[in-house]
Amino acid sequence: FVPSSRQSSLDKSWCGRGQTSSGKSLLILLTADIISTVEFNYSGDLLATGDKGGRVVIFQREQENKSRPHSRGEYNVYSTFQSHEPEFDYLKSLEIEEKINKIRWLPQQNAAHFLLSTNDKTIKLWKISERDKRAEGYNLKDEDGRLRDPFRITALRVPILKPMDLMVEASPRRIFANAHTYHINSISVNSDHETYLSADDLRINLWHLEITDRSFNIVDIKPANMEELTEVITAAEFHPHQCNVFVYSSSKGTIRLCDMRSSALCDRHSKFFEEPEDPSSRSFFSEIISSISDVKFSHSGRYMMSRDYLSVKVWDLNMESRPLETHQVHEYLRSKLCSLYENDCIFDKFECCWNGSDSAIMTGSYNNFFRMFDRDTRRDVTLEASRESSKPRASLKPRKVCTGGKRKKDEISVDSLDFNKKILHTAWHPADSVIAVAATNNLYIFQGKIN
Repeated sequence: FVPSSRQSSLDKSWCGRGQTSSGKSLLILLTADIISTVEFNYSGDLLATGDKGGRVVIFQREQENKSRPHSRGEYNVYSTFQSHEPEFDYLKSLEIEEKINKIRWLPQQNAAHFLLSTNDKTIKLWKISERDKRAEGYNLKDEDGRLRDPFRITALRVPILKPMDLMVEASPRRIFANAHTYHINSISVNSDHETYLSADDLRINLWHLEITDRSFNIVDIKPANMEELTEVITAAEFHPHQCNVFVYSSSKGTIRLCDMRSSALCDRHSKFFEEPEDPSSRSFFSEIISSISDVKFSHSGRYMMSRDYLSVKVWDLNMESRPLETHQVHEYLRSKLCSLYENDCIFDKFECCWNGSDSAIMTGSYNNFFRMFDRDTRRDVTLEASRESSKPRASLKPRKVCTGGKRKKDEISVDSLDFNKKILHTAWHPADSVIAVAATNNLYIFQGKIN
């Protein structure tokens, strides 16, 4: 993989934020720029990112250009808009963050694009449309927009359309609110393109895209006595082809597959995926590191992938007893779990993604490392997303982590890893060998090298 010739940096340089003299204000400003979600649309021509400041930034892929044959890999800023604002729940005395937790694109039906974005409580449906013409020659108002005196109108004018500079407009079409008591961690659009689900810690709701004031509760794991609570929902997703099937993962390291045809409330699962734990390797941290932070169906719908703290597992939907594949992401951190628990890094929620053909998977790690696994050859590689190593058109060099003994020249010691630099969010183009990696407040776009 090589960096696209233009790295996109989501920091204050283009977000229009001013310099501050106060260190505290600067810290808040930088925190607001941290990317919290990355998502390609169905064609891969648009890439959306959301940040902790509630903004959505959409990048558009450059078209083929004979004079610049490499330009197709470049993504440039297409639209920026404020999706969510900070709110305050006066009844519960709770502050609701503006942070964008998830973005999901809807399949394109016409010239406009639609996407769903959510913070902890409210989901919004946005329409992204282009305008390159404006109407001139109104009868009831002047060109500057002021209303004309009706008694002075003596002739009928026919308005005409005149070309103007291209303008991209983002407008909220629906707002889905007041349905979740706990923080929303997932949204997923159904293959029927009419409904979608939203999941929080204890419940999953089913929405119709046209109805904002009503949703159906399809999973509820809240116990009658909250002291008996043993697990929470961590992620949920619809099957890519079967509109009645969805899965959700839990903090206990289990995945449940539900069929909405069996009952309206899917508290009873159809399939239960869990890998038996080896008693000899059990430790104080076993339950924490077994919690699943992300679950994704493959494009074919035959497999699904789950990410826990140390590994990525690929499951066959027809085999519930154990995963088909287990890929270790950063096994060298097992000896560091105590310090990772103390600095709260052990609770980081890493996401994972498939490539377009389901032959490879990708997920993030610390020190701005990200891991890629080839399922056919069983090869894996560790790459780094950093400004120093990501020069345009230069190949990324594989990185290796040394756990002990003598360290080679090109290796990095596990003790010198920077745990503040972490890649939690990644996305893979649905058709091409293009990936997007979010490293704190920087977005890196890499393109597979053509031999």
